[in-house]
Amino acid sequence: MQRRSFTAALAATAFVAATAKAAGPFQLGVIGFQFSSETHARVANAAAAAAKAKGWSVTLLNSEGSLPKHAEQFEALIAKKVDAIIIAMGKPIEADAQFKAAKDAGIPVITVQAGSSPHSLFDIQSNEYKIGAEAALNLLGAMGYQGNLLTVRFDANAASRIRGRVLDVVLSENQGVKEIGKFTMARTQSWRDDVRAGVQALLLQNQGKINGIWVSFDGQAYIVDDLLQAQGVKRGQIPMVSIDGGPESFARINDPNSLLLATVNVPFEAMGNQAVDAIEAIVIRKQPKSSFTSCPYLFVDAVLVDQSNVKQFLK
Repeated sequence: MQRRSFTAALAATAFVAATAKAAGPFQLGVIGFQFSSETHARVANAAAAAAKAKGWSVTLLNSEGSLPKHAEQFEALIAKKVDAIIIAMGKPIEADAQFKAAKDAGIPVITVQAGSSPHSLFDIQSNEYKIGAEAALNLLGAMGYQGNLLTVRFDANAASRIRGRVLDVVLSENQGVKEIGKFTMARTQSWRDDVRAGVQALLLQNQGKINGIWVSFDGQAYIVDDLLQAQGVKRGQIPMVSIDGGPESFARINDPNSLLLATVNVPFEAMGNQAVDAIEAIVIRKQPKSSFTSCPYLFVDAVLVDQSNVKQFLK
């Protein structure tokens, strides 16, 4: 009797193992819109690492700032019949057809810092309205609420665009500060060259008149900082505040030669991890989406980092 029970148990174990092998590991597709932008890479790489730590099979793709390539990669993941998709800084409006195709195929999609889509579960997002106000008011405070301001913008990205619009509201209520020059980044694939050329022109046009610089994201700020330092501008002469955070930002804030005084630190790695945890809970454990958020966004907190607390963030 015991022998037959043991044999049956072995057979059951073998059947479960064979079924699991046939089913294979959970398949996750991760797309980052442009890895040359540090924040996109940080989200996508964190999500991929978190998924692999769970034993999942991960397809990690970089759209390289190209909308056609972004759409093709999205369609390739749908054709591959992955179990879920995470998109870092994607384009829900431009890629609406692909989002809908994923939903129709029964493939859940979570985005990070991309904006909402009626075809995705939700977007993991920092509160860009709050972030925009914090960055703007910190910069105006450093300027003493007086003087001439240059802005470096990126309106094609939802988060950066919101930050700029909040700045405009702050400026409308604080008219001692005047925006005398504005550069709006147009290209995505060669954005560094675009920013360098545009800001160089602005600095030349407004030489000797600039009292502060607002920058929509830290990658742009590094370029502006390098240009100003090359011109011999010293810390405090032209205060600059940006948004995103990360090791290079913290190092510059701590550097007495850098013009970058503060950044609002968005926890991009944590957002990538959250996306994976949400996929596991909703898709695998069948928890309702409402256990995470009842709206199209799941908001996470961001923290202002300046000289008063930057040591806490340095590694």
